[in-house]
Amino acid sequence: MTKEGLILANKGETIKDFLVKVPAPSFMPDDDNIIPVLEDEYFKDDIVSRFKEFLKVTFGEKTLAENLDFIAGALSKSKKGSESSEKIIRDYFLKSFFKDHARTYQKRPIYWLFTSGKGRGFNALVYMHRYDKTLLAKMRTDYLLELEAKLDARIGMLSDSARDKQEKERIGKLMQELAAYDEKLNNKALGFIDIDLDDGVAVNYAKFEGLVEGV
Repeated sequence: MTKEGLILANKGETIKDFLVKVPAPSFMPDDDNIIPVLEDEYFKDDIVSRFKEFLKVTFGEKTLAENLDFIAGALSKSKKGSESSEKIIRDYFLKSFFKDHARTYQKRPIYWLFTSGKGRGFNALVYMHRYDKTLLAKMRTDYLLELEAKLDARIGMLSDSARDKQEKERIGKLMQELAAYDEKLNNKALGFIDIDLDDGVAVNYAKFEGLVEGV
């Protein structure tokens, strides 16, 4: 079932509100309004997983590979033979999507990118209309701390080969970035920051300075 127009457009609206308006949706919104945008698929609601599910619902599962190839081709005219279409799409979400979104909305984004910094160790998209003051705490406990644990476990699985040592060093730097971000995120989460949509995007986005990508 589909329905035209904006559905989740009021502050704090939940999945329950959505299901009242659309009882049998063909595509469900993300359950907690936190979509990880990471270098790999560490979570089931990872942005590439969500995107693939959207393509299946919209165009059918049989044409998924074809559609991924088409989109990747549009994103990268110089596709390398070793890069999969999924990798190209993931890189776009990781490095370019938010810039394009902020430009389209004239630096007043409705999707907010929470990011740990230059290393892109942790990133998550949040839809501003569904934000509530408990979201930051949930982002920290359910995603950031989980990611740190998964990266730590990944380091433990690497060998002492030269290649794996380089990977350990790379992940180690990412974890340092995540630890610094965790401190900032925790401080903001304890403040239970609220937003007022009537204040506009610029005013509300500024409340999360240091946690979100600049526009």
